[in-house]
Amino acid sequence: MTTLPKLIATDLDHTLLNSEGHVSQRTREALDAARDAGITVVPVTARQPIGLVDIAREAGFEEWALCSNGAFGIHLQTRELLFANEIPAETVAEIVKEIRARVPSVALAVVRDAGEGFIAQPEYAALADFSDHKRKPAEMETGSIATITSAPALKLVLRDAQLAVDEIFDEIADLDLPNCELTLSGAPFVDVMAAGITKAAGLAQLCAHLGIGQHEVYAFGDELNDAEMIAWAGHGVAMGNAIDAVKAVADEITRTNDEDGLAQVVERLLAR
Repeated sequence: MTTLPKLIATDLDHTLLNSEGHVSQRTREALDAARDAGITVVPVTARQPIGLVDIAREAGFEEWALCSNGAFGIHLQTRELLFANEIPAETVAEIVKEIRARVPSVALAVVRDAGEGFIAQPEYAALADFSDHKRKPAEMETGSIATITSAPALKLVLRDAQLAVDEIFDEIADLDLPNCELTLSGAPFVDVMAAGITKAAGLAQLCAHLGIGQHEVYAFGDELNDAEMIAWAGHGVAMGNAIDAVKAVADEITRTNDEDGLAQVVERLLAR
């Protein structure tokens, strides 16, 4: 890519955000400069819109965001829902049945309704922290397995009181789960989306809507749920703190999130 990209897609936690969970001044200035140069900047995250409020203010995000690992695209100002790729209710029930047969102690929650709906088992709420979903655990809507599996889902999230998130992922990764994608975002839970739904798939849908080609995209990330997006983009950038699976598919490895690695790449682009 020899010209400026038309779109920059960025993961948030441990990519755009520093270890304290904030956008540094240097990174904000780089994002503003990119927007001034006509580049669309899009957050692509496992989070829901509720988890973007403070970050959007710090980063200057006012347009499209891709949430739930690309399961849906939403405009942060108008709240227009561009697309929503859900797991059908009957498939949610099948997935939960298979997972609970393998890991009976797993606790679940479900994301619905453009990220506004979040229903957790009481056992899940007991394990959660406000930082996980930007919802106070004591105020989470709770429900039974029957409630969780009763309607389509944008995302299921799984955690366990005894098993680490990597252990849950390894336990269920070889199951013949129907029509779904499993991934990790660096958070203390496993994400389950509809088949074929990744950050790359969501980004492709948004780019088609905006008339932007794959080759005109720069993407930044650090975790397993970023790998497909980094591989798909015209130029994929792994953070210096990224896991090896992301570095392996990247076109470039920048400095860490605490060293303003994203800003350094954007500054270099704009200096051409």
